[in-house]
Amino acid sequence: MSNSRYPALTPRLDLRQSQHLVMTPQLRQAIQLLQFSNLDVAAYLEAELAANPLLERDDRSDLPDPEQAAATESLAPATERDVTDLVADTVMEDRLTSPLDTGDVFDPGSASDGAPPIGRGGTDPHDLRSLDDVLEQRRTLRDALQEQIRLTFPGLTERRIATYLLAMLEPSGRLAAPPASLAAALGCDLATLEAVRARMQRFDPVGMFSIDLRDCLAAQLADRNRLDPAMATLLDNLDLVARHDSRRLMALCAVDAEDLADMLAELRALDPKPGAAYDATPLPLLIPDVLMRPAPDGDGWLVEMNPDTLPRLLVNESFHARVRQSATEPERAYLAERLQSANWLVKSLHQRTETILKVAAEIVRRQDAFFRHGISHMRPLVLRDIADAVGLHESTISRVTANKVMATPRGTVELKFFFTTAIAGTSGETHSAETVRHRIRALVQAETAADILSDDAIVTILRREGVDIARRTVAKYREALRIPSSVQRKREKGACLTV
Repeated sequence: MSNSRYPALTPRLDLRQSQHLVMTPQLRQAIQLLQFSNLDVAAYLEAELAANPLLERDDRSDLPDPEQAAATESLAPATERDVTDLVADTVMEDRLTSPLDTGDVFDPGSASDGAPPIGRGGTDPHDLRSLDDVLEQRRTLRDALQEQIRLTFPGLTERRIATYLLAMLEPSGRLAAPPASLAAALGCDLATLEAVRARMQRFDPVGMFSIDLRDCLAAQLADRNRLDPAMATLLDNLDLVARHDSRRLMALCAVDAEDLADMLAELRALDPKPGAAYDATPLPLLIPDVLMRPAPDGDGWLVEMNPDTLPRLLVNESFHARVRQSATEPERAYLAERLQSANWLVKSLHQRTETILKVAAEIVRRQDAFFRHGISHMRPLVLRDIADAVGLHESTISRVTANKVMATPRGTVELKFFFTTAIAGTSGETHSAETVRHRIRALVQAETAADILSDDAIVTILRREGVDIARRTVAKYREALRIPSSVQRKREKGACLTV
């Protein structure tokens, strides 16, 4: 059989050229730092400081020297490219600024011009305590209840039952299991356990150790000497209270509309979860990454990175040079690797600061009307708009705006807040989805019991105002705002009008 039909298999060399992206550890580090919050960056730097002997904190004073102050003032008439070049001349600055439309830079202010100190615990400039250090140390709910148990139950058996009930208490203040199950688990008589529980329901706060909502409210009413037959009947029909069925409630409780209104007002004054608020701990302070305020002349805005969250590191090159002289070859390789890692980290932190500031400044430019006039003037904005303006990729903008917070004249908000989808207008313009949601909330809040707006009616009003929106979109926004349907709102407002 001839082999002429098959090509000969011979080895050969081919030269091919291709491009591909290699995710180096340094590049991966830079990407991580970009999307980290200020707390994440602080934790990451702590680990790097412990692992790299060539890294150290820059503990220099925050007060600028005269040369730095002169350089800051000279930035006022500069262009954006000039500012970027000037910032790039230093490895790490205490404050990085970016000009806006006015060409100015952010002046953090001082006590002389009315700017409060950031991150200080008091008005005394020498008081360096943080706010966490001066917060009141509150006693926990469990501590308070244990003290009341010791004072109320001298007998060992009752105190053991009470202690067991305390262990079965949920954060809301209710028991995690029915009394019968608890009595069986303890091996005691149900009547004895209920007698102990009844006394514990009068503990402060009143209503603890209840088994359900009715039991909790009844304990609070009994403590106020207001648990009469009519109120007990009202508690037995809490489902009708939720449905605002005033007619049936008046018939069952044998009261008129005025009495029912007083009874409902008493119910609203009670606490359905008396244990929830007692242990409420203060929310952690939201430290902004970016600071913003109006320019002194009122024309434009000034933006800077928050110096309290700006990481500051130094590379100890003198220590590296001193140790390298007497180091062995493996030790020199280790020192070289640590020096390269330290320099790259400082460079990445510097690049992170510049990128965040550049993106924040562009967001402020785009949302100028919002800062001046409020939420109704917010412009629709997507990541691509900012990416095209600052010359970065959309994925980079997404990482920059993740977990970043900016302090503005209208409150401290996340950078993601300023990105909303666009809704077409009837005349060709676009409207921010956040603005439309705000308008829907305002329309519902302004309606009366005699004029409840349906979703179709809201669509008609919005289209008359130039917003081309579908009814299903209005329904989706209304549900996101936790606004009931028009039928439910009519029932609720009608019930209030009747009562």
